[in-house]
Order: sequence, then C-alpha cells, then structure tokens
Amino acid sequence: MPYSDVKDISIAIDRGGTFCDVIAKTPNRPDIVFKLLSVDPNNYKDAPTEGIRRVLEQVHGVTIAKDEKLKLDSIRSIRMGTTVATNALLERKGAAVLLVTTKGFKDVMIIGNQTRPNIFDLTAKKLGQLYEEVLEIDERVTIESFSEGGGANLAIADPEDPQLTPGVTGDTIRVLKKPDYDLVRSQLQQIYDQGHINTIALCLLHSYTYPEHELKIAAIAREIGFQVSVSHQLQPMIGMVNRCSSTVADAYLSPIIQNYIQYFGYGFEGGLPAFGNKLLFMQSNGGLCPWYKFTGLKAILSGPAGGMVGFGQTCYDNVSKTATIGFDAGGTSTDVSRYAGSLEHIYETVVSEVSLQTPQLDISTVAAGGGSILFWKNGMFVVGPESAGSDPGPACYRKGGPLTVTDANLFLGRLLPEYFPKIFGPNQDQSLDYEIVVAKFQELTETINKENGSTFSPEEVASGFLKVAIESMVRPIRNLTEAKGFNTGDHNLACFGGSGGQFSVALSKNLGISQVAIHKYSSLLSAYGIYLADIVIEKQSPASFIYSPETLGRIEEKIESLHEQAYEDFVEQNLTHNDHRVEYFLNMRYQGSDTHLLIPVEKSQTDADQKFVQRHQAEFGFKLDRKVLVDDVQALLIVETPDKPVHNPFEEYKALQTFEVASGQSKPIYFEGKGWTDSSIHNLPELKTGSSIKGPAIIIDNTQTILVEPNSAASILSDHILILVEQEEKPSFSKHVVDPIQLSVFGHRFMSIAEQMGRTLQQTAISTNIKERLDFSCAIFDRNGDLVANAPHVPIHLGAMSFAVKAQKEIWEGKLEHGDVLVSNHPQAGGSHLPDITVITPVLDENKNPIFWTASRGHHADIGSISAGSMPPNSKTIFDEGASIITHKLCSKGEFDEEGITRILLEEPAKHPGGSGTRTLSDNISDLKAQVSANYKGITLLNNLIDEFSYDVISLYMGAIQSTAEVAVQNLLRMAYRKFGGEKLEAIDYLDDGTAISLAITINNEEGTAEFDFTGSGDEIYGNLNAPRAILYSAVLYVLRSLISTDVPLNNGCLRPIKFLTREGSVVHPSYEAAVVGGNVETTQRIVDVMLKAFQAAAASQGTCNNFTFGINDKENNISFGYYETICGGSGAGPTWDGQSVVQCHTTNTRITDTELFEKRYPVIVREYSVRENSGGSGFHKGGNGVVRDIEFTYSGLEVSCLMERRSLAPFGLLGGGSGLRGKNFWYRSAETESGKVRKISLGGKCTVKVKKGDRVVIMTPGGGGFGSGDVEDSVNFPISSSKPTILTGSVGLRTITQETN
Repeated sequence: MPYSDVKDISIAIDRGGTFCDVIAKTPNRPDIVFKLLSVDPNNYKDAPTEGIRRVLEQVHGVTIAKDEKLKLDSIRSIRMGTTVATNALLERKGAAVLLVTTKGFKDVMIIGNQTRPNIFDLTAKKLGQLYEEVLEIDERVTIESFSEGGGANLAIADPEDPQLTPGVTGDTIRVLKKPDYDLVRSQLQQIYDQGHINTIALCLLHSYTYPEHELKIAAIAREIGFQVSVSHQLQPMIGMVNRCSSTVADAYLSPIIQNYIQYFGYGFEGGLPAFGNKLLFMQSNGGLCPWYKFTGLKAILSGPAGGMVGFGQTCYDNVSKTATIGFDAGGTSTDVSRYAGSLEHIYETVVSEVSLQTPQLDISTVAAGGGSILFWKNGMFVVGPESAGSDPGPACYRKGGPLTVTDANLFLGRLLPEYFPKIFGPNQDQSLDYEIVVAKFQELTETINKENGSTFSPEEVASGFLKVAIESMVRPIRNLTEAKGFNTGDHNLACFGGSGGQFSVALSKNLGISQVAIHKYSSLLSAYGIYLADIVIEKQSPASFIYSPETLGRIEEKIESLHEQAYEDFVEQNLTHNDHRVEYFLNMRYQGSDTHLLIPVEKSQTDADQKFVQRHQAEFGFKLDRKVLVDDVQALLIVETPDKPVHNPFEEYKALQTFEVASGQSKPIYFEGKGWTDSSIHNLPELKTGSSIKGPAIIIDNTQTILVEPNSAASILSDHILILVEQEEKPSFSKHVVDPIQLSVFGHRFMSIAEQMGRTLQQTAISTNIKERLDFSCAIFDRNGDLVANAPHVPIHLGAMSFAVKAQKEIWEGKLEHGDVLVSNHPQAGGSHLPDITVITPVLDENKNPIFWTASRGHHADIGSISAGSMPPNSKTIFDEGASIITHKLCSKGEFDEEGITRILLEEPAKHPGGSGTRTLSDNISDLKAQVSANYKGITLLNNLIDEFSYDVISLYMGAIQSTAEVAVQNLLRMAYRKFGGEKLEAIDYLDDGTAISLAITINNEEGTAEFDFTGSGDEIYGNLNAPRAILYSAVLYVLRSLISTDVPLNNGCLRPIKFLTREGSVVHPSYEAAVVGGNVETTQRIVDVMLKAFQAAAASQGTCNNFTFGINDKENNISFGYYETICGGSGAGPTWDGQSVVQCHTTNTRITDTELFEKRYPVIVREYSVRENSGGSGFHKGGNGVVRDIEFTYSGLEVSCLMERRSLAPFGLLGGGSGLRGKNFWYRSAETESGKVRKISLGGKCTVKVKKGDRVVIMTPGGGGFGSGDVEDSVNFPISSSKPTILTGSVGLRTITQETN
C-alpha cells in the first residue's frame, strides 16, 4: 500500500563530514529543507536513509518506524553526494588491493614523481600506499619513434616489422614482450586462493594507447573472481604515475562505495533493484550517474561538485555575463571556484598524497575554514593551516579546543549563541561557551602585548586575526583569477557553506567586488546543486597527432565512436525520454608544451586549432609558431534536469522595489575602526521580498548567519540575499611604525605575488624543465636588492637570487631606463651555475632609481658547453660550461633583444675549444620571454599594492617582514646554544675526490647571532664542484628554515644573524674562471649534510642530485635535443624518524619525467625503475633506500653524461648509525662482436660517453645514513616534525602542492 496518493517527490542529499543536508521538492508544495548529523548511531543507522524517512513522513502525513523499510513508489528521484569515498581515503580504510603492473615497475607508486611532500620537512615523511601486494607481469611495449628535436620527422626503419602495431592514439607501438597468459592466470589464481585480496588495480605501461595486454589480463582476473579496476578504461591518458595512482584509488575505494550503496539499499522495499534509475550519485565532474555506474574514482569530490553546480546555476548573471567567484566556507575546509557560464574542469588532484587523474570540477580546497587555529608566532598573527576540526573543535565547543576563527567571530558578536542548538558539553545540552573564549583571548592578548610592547585590547587582537584570516582566504582567490588574467574586482561573489555568510562583505571589500549573492539555501547549497545537476555520460579516447587537414577524418571517427558509446549508456539508463545534448572537446596543446586547453568543437569543424591559438593568446598572453597537437577527444552526453528553475539575482534586483526594514532587536558587534556598534538582528523567514537592511546587521535563520557590515546593504529577493558592498577608503597606515596585524597581512600579499609570478612562468614557459620538472623560482626584492618573498620552489634558489639582484644593481647604478630587463647567470654576479639563468626587472621611480625588483630564475636544458645538457661532468673552467653572462640587457626600453641573446647563447659558447652553442635555442628564447612575463606580473601586482597603500608603507613592511624572519633564526640559534651547552659546533665531510667541506659554528647567545666558519674547507678544485658563495648562502638558509620547522617568511632576514667566513680561493669561494656546474647540485648537498651533522639534527642523505643528461646534435638527420634529470635516493634518518626512501633530498626537489612521457619524447626505453633494497644505513632509525634506474637508448650517437657524487665515500650515519650504500653507475654496451656478449663497464660518478642503439646505462643511487644505535634522548630538540597530509584540490590547490613539494 502506498503512503498516500502524493507522487513525484524529488530528494537531494549531500552527506558531508559533519552534517547531512536534505532538500525535498514536491509539486505544488513548499520545499522541505533540513540538516541532520551525518553520524548519530544512537538515533539512526544511516543519515541519508533517515533523511528520506523524515521527508516521507512529512509529505504523506504518516508515521514511519525507524526500522521499517521505505517505499519508493512516491519518489521520482533520489540524488546524492557523499563523502564515503573521501573519508575512506583520508582514514586509509579501503579494500585490500593487488597492484598488477609491468615488470621493472613494482615500485612505481612508492617512487611517484620522486618529490617529498614538503621541501623543509627533514623527515620527508610520506603516507603508506593503498595497495597491499604487487604482481609484476613480464610484458613490455614502447613508442617506436620519439617526438623531441626532430624525431617525429624520422621515418620508421621497417614498417613491416611484426613487432610494430598501431596504437589507439595513432602512435606506432613496438611490442617488446607479450605476457605469458597461462603464467599470469596461475599467479593470479594463487593470490586469489589465499583469500585475502579480491580486488585488482591493473596498470601496464602505455596501456592508454595499447590496451590489449590489460584487456586480456583483466578478463582472466574476472574469470577467477577478482574485481578489477583497469587503467585505460578509467582514464585513457598518458602518464603512468597518475593513471596508476588513480587506478589503485578506484580499486581501493570502489568496494567501499559498493558496500555503502548495498547497505543503503537495505533500507528500502525491494532493495537496490527497486531503485532502477531513481537513485543517482553526484560525480566529481559535476554530473550525476546511476548508482550502478558510481565508482570510487568518480566519488572523491562528490560533495564540493554540488556546491559549484549550485552557485553556478543560482548566482550567475547570464545577462551581463559577469563571472562569479564561489566561496564555500565550512567548519573544516574552504573551497573556491569560478563560474563564467560553464563548468570548468581539470584532470588532476591530490588528496592525502594520492594523485587522482579523473575529470573533475575546478574546485580548489585551500584552507581550513572556521576551524582554522589562531597562533602568535615570531611577532606575527598566524591563522591556520592547522584546524581544530570537529573534535575537539573551536574553544567554544566545550571540548578543550584551541582558539579558532569561529571563536573570534563569537567573541566579536558576529555569532549569536542563543540561535545555536544546545548540543555542546559532556551531556550535549549546553550552548556555545562564550566565557572560555573571552578568557583565552584575554590571555593571548597579554602574551602579544608583553612580547611586542603593544597595547592591543582583546577585541583588537580577535579582529586582527579575522583580518589575517580574510587575507589568507583571498590569496587563493587571487591565484584563481589574477593568475589567469582576470581582474578579481570584475566578478560577482557567491558565498555559501556554514560560515560563508560571516565573511562575505569582508572578502568583497578586500577583493574590490561590489555585489555578493547568498542563496536562501546557502548552507545547503551543495544539496541544492545536486538537485539542479544534470546526468552526464562522459566518454574519452586518447589521441596523438597534429591537428591538420590530414587528421580531421581521424578526429571525426573518434567523435562518432564516442557518440555511439555515450548513446549506448543513454539507452541502457532508460533516459531516451529526456531532453539531451552532446558536447565534443579536443584536448589540445602546442608541440613541445604541456599546457593543455580543452577546446569545444562541433562535428565536422575544421578550425579548432585557430580556436586553441586564440584562447591560448587570451589566457597566457602569447602565441607560438608551432604545430597544435590533439592529445585526446571527449564527448559529453548531458541529460538535462527537467523543470529547472532559472535564477539571476542580479537582474531581479534591478527590477526590485525595495523598502527599508527596521528591527526590534539589536546587539553590539565589534568592527575594526568603529569598536562595539549597535547592530540590528533579523530573522530571515520573517523578511519579505524587497526588504532592504542597512548594515551593521545580522540576518539569521536555522542554518546560517549572514553579517552585513557597516556601509553595506542587504536586499531580500525571492530566493537570495543580495548584498551591495560599498568600497571604503583604506585606513591610513603609519609610514614609520609597524603594526603586527598589518605585517601578517602584507606577509600574505608579498607571498601571493611571488606565487602568481611562479604560476605565470610555469604556464607560459615551453621547456620540460620549467613546465613539468618545475625547476624555477620567482621572488620580489626591496630597493636594495634584499629578498622580501620567495615562493618555495627549488630550495637551492632560496636566497641566492638576492646576490644576483645586488650585482646588477651595482653594475647598472644610474644607467637604467624604464622597460629595461637584465639577464645574468655568472657565479661572480650572484649566479648558481650557468644553466640557471636569472631574469631581473627593476621598477624605477620618476628619477629612474629602483624602488623594488622582481626576478625569476629557471634551469635551461641547454645553454651550450662541451657536452649536451650543459652539465658537463669533466668541465675544468667556466668556459667549458656554456654561455656565461655577467650582465646583458635582455629588454631595452621594453624591446626584447632576441638578436643579442641569440649571439650570447648560440655563438659565444661555440668559440671555446670543444664547445657548442645552445642545442635548444627556441626553448631558451621562449623560456626567457616567459621569465620576462613572470617578472612583469609581479611588477603589476606590486604597483597595485603601492596604489592601495603608498610606496612608503610598502617599503616599511618590506623591511619589517625581513626582521620577522631574523627573529625566528635568532631563536633557533639560542636553542642550539642551549642544546650544546654553548660549545662550538664543528663538522667535516669530504667530496668523492677528497676535498674537505669544513664548518665551525660559534653562537653568541646574547645577540642571537652566529659565525659560520667555512675557512677549513679545501682549495678550489680543478673541476666543477666549486660552490659560489651565493649558493653557499642558499644552503645555509635551507638548513636554518628546516630546523625552525614552522612557517616563517623566506627572505634576507633569515641570514642577518649569520656572519659567513670563507677563504678566497677555496671550494666555497672560488675564482672568476672556476668551473661550478657541479657545485650548485652536488657540493651544496654536502654543505647541507655537514651543517646537519654539526647541529646533530640528521644523518647524511644521499648527498647528490644524480645529474643525468643526454643529447645530440645530429646535423645529418636534423636531430637536436638535450635532456636533463636529477634522480632520487635515500634521505637521512634523524632522532625521531627513519629516512624516507626514493625521494629528492635537501637542495633539490624536482620531479622526474613520467616514464610514458619520457619514452614518447626521447629515444629511450626504461627497463627498470625501482627501489634499491637495503641501501639505507642501519641504526635505531634506518636510512632511506636509493633507487635503480635502467635506461636503454634506441638511437645511436647520443652523448650521455653523469655528474654524481657519493660514488666513493658513503653517506655517513650519525651518533652510531650506519652509512648508506654508495651509488653505482654501469654502462652495458650492446654486442659488438659475433659472440653477442654485452660488456658491463663501471662509469664512476663523472663521465661522458657516446652510446649506440641498444646500449643501457644503469644508475643505482645512494641510500641515506642511519641515526643512533639506541633510543636517542635529548633535553633540547629542534622542533622537527612531519608535515601533515592535506586535501588541496583544484587548480589553485594543485599549484600550492607543486610549490610546496618542489
């Protein structure tokens, strides 16, 4: 029997981490909207089921027992977003998984891209893997040709070769080894019979283009009984690490999702089959799919996707086309996104150190939300990123939690305890605890005033923290907009989530936005977005060809095939009675670039390449004279949700007749500059459409609190609150006295500028080194050339650029013109080594005197020299190492000097005996232009800051932020003084040639200063391991920052307490002509190890970057390229941690090129890339293991170079710990005689050889040293702790990760 005759109930549910939000719509009835706890075992087993039960009770007017199975006959649809998959990933509670992969790559996920999670985390700690066992399959395919340096123009030697076959992408595939399927079956059966693992993640090399082996192995596994996630079916895109990680995540999470769906189905009559297509789940891509198509990989960003759909559908002005920024502030996270008429997608995200490659909305999870903890550190107000979470939660939750953003809002009257449910305290029957918050703010204020000599009131302190919190929130919003070329002020703002309404006006003022739309369901907007979302069927096919008239037919074939596949699903899901549309996209990029743009196309379209060029020009500011490639083709079949309401609050407001509303209630609220101010209180359900409320005021209902600040006004619309924000004049700041609150704000601003410079450089550069390996840094400097802010990119660049800027300042004093840009790379002018080219841009006042500087340093793959890749292992003078530039005007009055820089890079190095000009001139020029663009971006943003605050104020705070860093280092030095009882700290270690690196540290405890004496180090080397002073300073800065182990500004202030003593003519103070290319990458590693030894902080890490280069200049075949990589190894153990295996250590953290990309671009086959077992040193804490990298070359005549240390002297252990194993390099020369015998030759650490086709080079990197022979007790320990894993999603979050890991 049905409950009643009511039909067509549509229910949307967002099951979040804390609350489960429910919205139900029934024809001709008011909406039902409520929240319930996501987990409440005392009252119900499952929150969504309980929510549906309550809806059915209310709609039908009946009582339904909690254990009664629910009837589905009156329900039209149930749409759900869930955090089940996300929680399982964060808590590591997924299924037991077997990873099945290609032989030689069992450790592909352990190695990953070889970076450590945080460059200043000496523990380099990573989370464990999601799989439990690995099975390697003896199979192998590779790409036959190569694309770099003219390789794509070479003809296939023998097209009839039976090993060759076409791939899905159009590439020619060589099948080197087919699997023994009988053996595979036997191995899988044996594992299955053990009964522990029944889920497989299957990912073979190059399966995205040649899926045959995966298909057959998957079929065998399924016959045995395994559930299988197959990489090429989940995400057919190049890039083994990301595809494999995604496949493992899908296998790990899909059983959890399926179990949950099965469990959910038990609550309904007929179980899951009774749902048919009524039960839909929100996917990460913003579309719905039926329950039987919902998998782990699609589920991870399910909830946030609903929020973006929600504000996009309800808060976008489709008449003026003004884009809307979405700001979703919850208790434990904050998401930002941008909507400009369509949903923007990206393909990669990292959640809890798991890389996920799957279509997803570009939603950036960037902050901790209302639970962000408040700190007073190093004379600055700091908000987050640590969060109090929901347990213990903010201090006011009565669980002993710390002060948070939520507490500051409560203390200042912006939250009303009387409107909160009484669910706090031991018996969950008390209101928010205002008294404890007052006490804690009073205590914190006393501490700040005592340390800072200030006279802040508790209200000023709380207000200051909110100001800093706002600044930390707008930083990612600026990255989202300005870094893509959009003016932030040209947007509308949509605020939602539990605490979004509290920040809306403050955010708008900071960003220069004048209108804020807040939907009536803002605190449940994710659920409402799920209700509004369309069903999306997505199909994708990889490609690999140039967009040209000759390939249009192949594109059409792929489009037709994808359309057919999508339509089959459309029919299967019984959706043919619904309106639908199909959209097609080409994923395109310039040849030689990794910047993809998704270009919408129609069938039979012939100008998609022009659309790509136009969009590239609009987004990045330049176009290239290069061919445009298609990397994949996509089709989206979109089934539109019927009867979708149309929302445009901005147009509604224009036609609205408003009237002011008075309130009988008022309450004092504290505002900066105004103090406690009487503010009206309004209950939202009682307000009529057209009501106008002038700030200050609070608008409140059962689910949200909206703060309307002074000089703003809120209008009540039919479905929204629209707040008009009046931009106030900025308060004037002292030009002489530093305000610690404003100092914290400027700290965010300065760092944001450096970050956006880095994003501009990465996006506009061409080379693999900058775009993919991220071997670059960007920074801003004060008028004296002192570093103010350096986004944390490559550690060895930290601090070094300041010396380059100062050198140019001295050279060009009084001779600079507006529009001039300088370029330099010479160590005597503050350079590190020659491949690291620094582009420096001065900003001049009306008298042509510098007022500040911007600079960017990037590693260029080749700048000439005696060997390809410009990292010659046997260079004796700097002239062997390529183009050396003391100074040159790269731009003169705004004109780029291409002729001059070409002469310097191409002609000058070739004049040296045995030398060559650059082998990658085109990339050099493009990357230098990108560096100029990055500097210009920084100048634009700095000028905006000066317009806002005045130059004198900015100059004051540029100095003050350096003083803050100085205090942090002084405190560290005093701690070291206590640790060692005032004794001198001494340490020595040796390079492989026996040259000493010696350090003696004398600390002045009173002043908090230290003398770092390197005069005992060896003499300048007749070789390239000499370390210029600039990189010596960088190495010291890196160690100091790592020992502080907390966020402090990275600037010149860090080195102010340090006095350096070096001996001219030594290895750390070499002469003008000294070769230095290895000093930057190798000697600095030893300097760091010696410093850590002196501080007794950690054993030696691998002590080398393992620099490996190869290249060719084959004029006969018109082939010319250079390639450079650094290879990971083992990190050193410490007092409380084991060393991490297979990571980049200390002064580098660059990524390794993915094996599939590597083999596609260059004439190589990677035979093995795995952990070098037992290579870490023994000890109470063991050293990390190195890696084995086995590379076969498929083109004769390549020049291969190794520049590597720790091949003679092992990485030392500390305090009784054992040494790590030394590295080894071998050259396996292919058969030269009829005997077919392969010669194995030890290469040592430094060599250059010419290889033939079939030759292999095997590199075995060193392990890290062990620490201690027993538990190490120490009364004074450096505050070294492992960084916590984060959820940093979306383009901004991903950018943050690359900065923090690189």
